[in-house]
Amino acid sequence: MHSLARRFLKTALVFLVVGLALGVWLLLRRELGGAAISARELSAHTHALLVGFVMLMIAGVALWLFPRPSADDTRYKPKLAEAAWWCIAPGTALRITAEVLAGFDPGPALRISIVIGGLLQAVGLALVFWTLLPRIRAAGSAQREAKGERF
Repeated sequence: MHSLARRFLKTALVFLVVGLALGVWLLLRRELGGAAISARELSAHTHALLVGFVMLMIAGVALWLFPRPSADDTRYKPKLAEAAWWCIAPGTALRITAEVLAGFDPGPALRISIVIGGLLQAVGLALVFWTLLPRIRAAGSAQREAKGERF
């Protein structure tokens, strides 16, 4: 497994722990403290699990398992996958932190941080899947389909 795929997967596991911790904190506050969960807290919890865990896990597994690009494929640029991680991971961390803090005091700096974090997430996800596009091709299935095999 390539080191970048491992980084995606290990980071996904960190966000799983963050998302679970946020979920337990919200559950305890709601059930034992009688506090309502705010939209910002729910957003932080959701982004930790769905973007931080699920999307990084999907991206890491895809980078690991998709067929290698052919040697003459100039479209595949591994540096884009690296840039994707640098957008998604810090962007998600920024968004989670700013969403939680904005629940206490939604000042303009935190609101701008939430937007920046969200934009980084979107750019990073677009980059990782743009990077994977050249790797979505028939490896052995083209020969099986030519023989009449159907899936």
